[in-house]
Amino acid sequence: MDLEKILPDNGPPIDEVSKYIKKYKNDLIVVKYGGNVFIDRSIFNNFIEDIVILNKLGLSIVVVHGGGPRIKRELEKSNIQSKFIRGLRVTDEKVIDIVETVLIDFNKDIVESLKKKGSEAVSINTKNNNVIQVTPEGEELGFVGIPNKINTGIINDIVKKKLIPIISPLGLGQNNQTYNINGDTAAGAIAKSLKSRRLLLMTNVEGVLDKENKLIEEISLSEIIEMIKNETITEGMIPKINTCVDAINNGVTAVGIIDGRKQHSILFEIFSDKGSGTLIRK
Repeated sequence: MDLEKILPDNGPPIDEVSKYIKKYKNDLIVVKYGGNVFIDRSIFNNFIEDIVILNKLGLSIVVVHGGGPRIKRELEKSNIQSKFIRGLRVTDEKVIDIVETVLIDFNKDIVESLKKKGSEAVSINTKNNNVIQVTPEGEELGFVGIPNKINTGIINDIVKKKLIPIISPLGLGQNNQTYNINGDTAAGAIAKSLKSRRLLLMTNVEGVLDKENKLIEEISLSEIIEMIKNETITEGMIPKINTCVDAINNGVTAVGIIDGRKQHSILFEIFSDKGSGTLIRK
């Protein structure tokens, strides 16, 4: 394999890459691409390029995407005000239709963008290959679901063919009703079910910060739980951390919270000694 041809000039050093390719050769990596990261098209293109490189290097990748900012934009166009409870969007019949349309459009956008760069991907959403069964999160939230069963067979079949599954955070409940799922929750449930080696949560922050606002490069489960207790970790980061803790307690070796705004952050996280955010492990 000619690594020089595949890797970008501004990516991690080749000797480190070859070491980590061996390490991850037989493992699954789940990447959650979401938050406010993807409004910026240059960040989106950078993400696409990294996924294509991983695919060309023979790694098995599963992508779960979010869609919050796009959903917000579409709801505003329809003059629908969003209401949030515990950080989750209250989703009635009108809202779920818009959410589903936006997420499936974005899903296709990712698949087509990968194809243009030479990697074949497969759409997974409520209209096509649905893999997530849900139970309702709570009556007051409407059509917001919690994954209770993941059809890993469909995902594994796609991965075995060296294709990339692109999964929308949507699931089906009773009577095939579509439910919206928090993107991190969906990614965590999928990583757990697949017992993936790594779960990478791409965000628009550096990673987990300490009291002095400095990046913590690596942290254990017990330390991170302590940081929630003493309120070093607050607000929007708490659900993300809970997803990480749950994944690690259920068979995922480590979770990285990485800065999607950085060039080739996925490559640096997987293929360099330094990483590109915060790594959480037992």
